[in-house]
Amino acid sequence: MTSVMAPSKPGSMIAPTPLDLRSALGRYATGVTVIATVDSLGQPQGLTVNSFSALSLDPALVLWSLRLESKLLEVFDQARFYTVNVLSNQQQLVSQAFASSKGQKFAVAPHHITDQGQVLIDGVITQFECEAVSYQTAGDHRLYIAKVLQVREMPGMPLVFYQGQYTLLSQS
Repeated sequence: MTSVMAPSKPGSMIAPTPLDLRSALGRYATGVTVIATVDSLGQPQGLTVNSFSALSLDPALVLWSLRLESKLLEVFDQARFYTVNVLSNQQQLVSQAFASSKGQKFAVAPHHITDQGQVLIDGVITQFECEAVSYQTAGDHRLYIAKVLQVREMPGMPLVFYQGQYTLLSQS
């Protein structure tokens, strides 16, 4: 669905509906990540997130958000460490598995867990090992801020999400 808005006069702006806002935000291409941690029982937990962003270079901080309705909200509220795994363009199935609340997510994502509880997924192009700094509720999401402890970069192209679907970048 595409809607065209007529130019408005100053002061006559109308607030977008959630559907309008979702459509407009979908026009901003994002990378796709799986953010993962271990829960209080030592089991890996994770989900697909495209709200990941840099916050500060010095100190090294990143941020991301999670819907308040997520089943993993409490897990990440309690997590001291987690990893942001930036998916490669070969990992669409991994993204889809972690976007679902059903199934054995880690069965499709070979991984290992560090002594600090960092869940490192194989085949990604970048990994940010993070320590939780803070979180706060903003609207219908929880905003998480983390200190980057370590970064790993591997070769490959990123998985990109644009207008509600996965998209490949072209190298020209």
